[in-house]
Amino acid sequence: MLQIIQSFKTGETILEEVPSPEIKKGHILVKTNRSLVSLGTERMLVEFGKSGYLAKAKQQPDKVKQVLDKIKTDGLLTTYESVTNKLAEPLPLGYCNAGEVIAVGDGVKGFKIGDRVASNGAHAEYVCVPENLAANIPDNVSYEEAAFTVISSIGLQGIRLLNPMFGETIVVVGLGLIGLITSSLLRSNGCNVIGIEPDPKKAEIAKQRGITVFPVNSQVENVLSATNGTGADGIIITASNKSNDIISCAAKMSRKRGRIVLVGVIGLDISRADFYEKELTFQVSCSYGPGRYDPDYEQKGIDYPLPYVRWTEKRNFEAVLVAISQGALEVKSLITEKVKLSDYKRIYDNLSSADSIASLIEYSVDSQYNATVKLTDNKLKSGKGLIGIIGAGNFTKMTMLPSLKDYASSIKYIVSANGVTGTYLAKKYGISYSTTDFKQVLQDEETDSVIITTRHNLHAPMVVESLKAGKNILVEKPLVLNEDELNEVIDTYKKTGGSLTVGFNRRFSPFSKKAKEIIGNSGQPITVIANMNAGFIPQNIWVHDMKTGGGRIIGEACHFFDLITYFTGSLISEVKAEALGCDPSDNTDNLSMLLKYKNGSLGIVNYFSTGSKAYSKERIEIHFAGKSLVIDNFKALQAYGVKGFSKMKGRQDKGHKEQFTSFAKRIKEGGNALIPFDQLVNTTKATFAAVESFKCGASVRI
Repeated sequence: MLQIIQSFKTGETILEEVPSPEIKKGHILVKTNRSLVSLGTERMLVEFGKSGYLAKAKQQPDKVKQVLDKIKTDGLLTTYESVTNKLAEPLPLGYCNAGEVIAVGDGVKGFKIGDRVASNGAHAEYVCVPENLAANIPDNVSYEEAAFTVISSIGLQGIRLLNPMFGETIVVVGLGLIGLITSSLLRSNGCNVIGIEPDPKKAEIAKQRGITVFPVNSQVENVLSATNGTGADGIIITASNKSNDIISCAAKMSRKRGRIVLVGVIGLDISRADFYEKELTFQVSCSYGPGRYDPDYEQKGIDYPLPYVRWTEKRNFEAVLVAISQGALEVKSLITEKVKLSDYKRIYDNLSSADSIASLIEYSVDSQYNATVKLTDNKLKSGKGLIGIIGAGNFTKMTMLPSLKDYASSIKYIVSANGVTGTYLAKKYGISYSTTDFKQVLQDEETDSVIITTRHNLHAPMVVESLKAGKNILVEKPLVLNEDELNEVIDTYKKTGGSLTVGFNRRFSPFSKKAKEIIGNSGQPITVIANMNAGFIPQNIWVHDMKTGGGRIIGEACHFFDLITYFTGSLISEVKAEALGCDPSDNTDNLSMLLKYKNGSLGIVNYFSTGSKAYSKERIEIHFAGKSLVIDNFKALQAYGVKGFSKMKGRQDKGHKEQFTSFAKRIKEGGNALIPFDQLVNTTKATFAAVESFKCGASVRI
């Protein structure tokens, strides 16, 4: 299928052929008929992309701070590579889509095949959207009108926050598309509407809609005059301008105890005096309404109860469509131009044009659904060893594929959820096929190996399917999220005699391998203390969700369980975990965990998110036979009491490249598993035991 994307690095807008998305649970698959270009938002993205590195940095000072913090912990070169990779990532454009449902995912109740729907889908021939981000289109509303649904909901949500009363005077600052729609909705609500707009054409359109319009240079005086010196009851700012004058003028033209709501993007250097004297209220509106950016609502389909949250983003979509259907909101006259998808440049080459209000993209009814796109005619190496990459997220992009660049000719497929990132990476690394269909990789007899880097909840089912398909598997940690999944993997592994390893890369670091060389394989007990200064991650991020990410102990601390197992040469027999001032029922990321090994070794894993970013992120101490070793952030190894060796330093190396290249070699040449299967199972069980231990307050035997 064809999709419009933008290079975040250069700002260039491209019509790219990418795989059509696969239907997912809780989602609907839509064949697009029309989509609306949000000129303000998309112009801002394109202009940001075209700006230089310095200009980008000035616009995102919070990101600059994150980069500086990363330099302290990971080093300059690693950070530079991460930043440049991030900037090179393609960005799908568009969020105002209207089309026909062609497939319905499991659990979806409000849609069926053949329904006409409006959604926040991108500018693509096919989109897969969650059920709470789509709404059915009334019979008397055209696709062209329905394409205005999502952008209208942005204005509607601003109105809901303002809570205007019948007869009040409301000022709308900025009469672009959202401003014009907001003004029309306010008039339908019985408000006296005043618009502030410098562009004569937009001002004229507003006047034709019954809106009083004042120029910018005399806005305060005119509004005060029109309200007999009282000031406006409420102000909605839909403008996009970096100036601080807009918020200052809004305060000056407000009545005492007036309300100001920001929908657009402006400078926010607020004068206390402007707000203090009038006791003004100010609020920023968030997109389409309640539910926005809440993964439980948007991705899992968990609705907010209507009696308590009357207007969610989905219900705002539905309200807009009803308004269009009943004639309370007229949008057809706002259409400036209609272009076919293939002529998209007519819009994007003129995003700054003052003549544009609303531009529509028309899609061909003959577009073909295709989950796989062939990108190159590169000849793949014959024989065994062809790889399918499952997952195209940050880890794949920034860590795995750079590690495998010397083996790119062995990679036949890359699978991604939306097709865009996978296609970009396939082009960059010369991978033959980009697809959204995981099962196509399994059905390809020529491809005998898969590397799985999806979100954690997909690991177990994909591993089971891959084992049944007879593939060699390297799956990123964790292997599974619960005992039931683990038992299924063990059972399938035994039945198929498959090949499986987990991405416990720390044991492949040159610093770890040198430490193991010094420790030797005597089997004598040793003591290992591993400190993981993991850093804070907000609770609403998916890694904390036990069903999606498994929590940070199962999902991340497993690295250190495996690493200590590697050093001791033994298996964990018992785990005792203590949480930091935490209710035992909570999923915490601040624990001290004592690991007892069968050969008498002891491991202590201190995993915490409360430490300083200036301190090493990972630090491992190993004590044995009068000797001590310290690995500092996988950039240095210091030895004490070891004859002939004192220290080893270098660029940070957590073992990723060695792990992936060893896997690629092993599947071609054969040999033992990179990590014994019993160690994979033992490490996984130990992480479950750690979670159980801190909840029950007792040691847990494995």
